[in-house]
Amino acid sequence: MAKHGKKYVEAAKLIDRTKQYPIEEAVALVKKTSITKFDAGVDVVFKLNLDTRHADQQLRGALSLPHGTGKTKTVLVIAEGAKAEEAKNAGADFVGSDDMLDQIKNGWLGFDVVVATPNMMPKLGRLGRVLGPRGLMPNPKTGTVTMDIEKAVKDQKAGMVNYRTDKDGNVHMPIGRVSFDDAALAENYNTVKDLLLRIKPSTVKGTYVKNIVISSTMGPSVKVAL
Repeated sequence: MAKHGKKYVEAAKLIDRTKQYPIEEAVALVKKTSITKFDAGVDVVFKLNLDTRHADQQLRGALSLPHGTGKTKTVLVIAEGAKAEEAKNAGADFVGSDDMLDQIKNGWLGFDVVVATPNMMPKLGRLGRVLGPRGLMPNPKTGTVTMDIEKAVKDQKAGMVNYRTDKDGNVHMPIGRVSFDDAALAENYNTVKDLLLRIKPSTVKGTYVKNIVISSTMGPSVKVAL
């Protein structure tokens, strides 16, 4: 087991490990126990009773948090002609087609998200080995393969977050930063929770949500009551 520093140990003493806290108390505790000098991120992990060997139990998509994540994303759009102009006007950081794909092929990865028009996907497919493992390949499920480039760029800039279940059925998502006020963090959390409850696969048997924890970057985790 990893040995934690003195600050972490002191902070962890403020949390009752046996208790599941209402979200308002949980976010207040996470902020109080943040131990970094910088404005730490706040994440939530839902442990779900999912068998990801079944395709219908692999949850994947994107949602907009009402208060964003506190992190501005660098958006690359792969498009041509009028759609490239639309991307520039919507505020994309980088726009191009073959020129950008060549840069990526040569090792450039100065972006957080890639948005593409459907006709560019065959070309992007050739970069699957570079973009796929990093979670950067555009996907219709997350709204990043689309003809509505303006909406996609604005959504990404406004704090849209992608989610997908890992092999153990967990969904891990950012819900803001320690500098957010408690109500904003709670509202972002509730947006994630409501979505996950709404998209529960009909084939799930037994308890769907096994455990929920929130934590700040490098800080101790707090269990949340459903």
